[in-house]
Amino acid sequence: MTQTILVVDDEPEIVRLVRAYLEEAGFHVVTASDGQEALYVARHEKPDLVVLDVLMPRMDGLEFTRRIRRERNIPIIMLTARAEETDRIVGLELGADDYVTKPFSPREVVARIRAILRRAQAPPEAPQVLRAGPLTLDRTTHTVTVSEQPLDLTPTEFSILETLMTTPGRVFTRAELLEAVQGVAFEAYERTVDAHVKNLRRKLEPDPAHPRYILTVRGIGYLLTSEPDDA
Repeated sequence: MTQTILVVDDEPEIVRLVRAYLEEAGFHVVTASDGQEALYVARHEKPDLVVLDVLMPRMDGLEFTRRIRRERNIPIIMLTARAEETDRIVGLELGADDYVTKPFSPREVVARIRAILRRAQAPPEAPQVLRAGPLTLDRTTHTVTVSEQPLDLTPTEFSILETLMTTPGRVFTRAELLEAVQGVAFEAYERTVDAHVKNLRRKLEPDPAHPRYILTVRGIGYLLTSEPDDA
């Protein structure tokens, strides 16, 4: 079945370029020129993934992400001309799965789309259910619960938690976590893992400022406590 990608950008040349590469790669492509139009298209076309510019008229990419996240857990890749790390982190904290800084390679965008779709739709591998204390992750249904309460995670957040839960107590480097969720590690983007872990803690931890489950190992990465306590 052909997968549908929504490309959103107010620059027609960028839309044309990305669309051409995606269609050559076998995707069905729908487009929008701003966030408001993108919401309409997303609701009617039900795309499998969104490639989204940050700076746009009427409704920018950040506001689109806020709104669509209330309706669907669709993967999002942000395009941004901004070089500052803080601007990229804002998008990731809102739930974007990845970002690409302009100017970009269209082939890299296609590769990242394929990687995100692979991990979002990959068939389950045994064991299908992972447990650690009050945490339960079901690979078959792509669901996570803590103390039997469901968590609403993005595909990237799910993959990071899944990786940590495969070996509680083991320290995973940022590069290892990035490779697990993207299929290939980009050194320049390793710090984006921090934003995704921050999101996970906000959803998972009773007190995100004092995490109980996902611990930071300074200068290395993260680990899931081997016996997390729900007391």
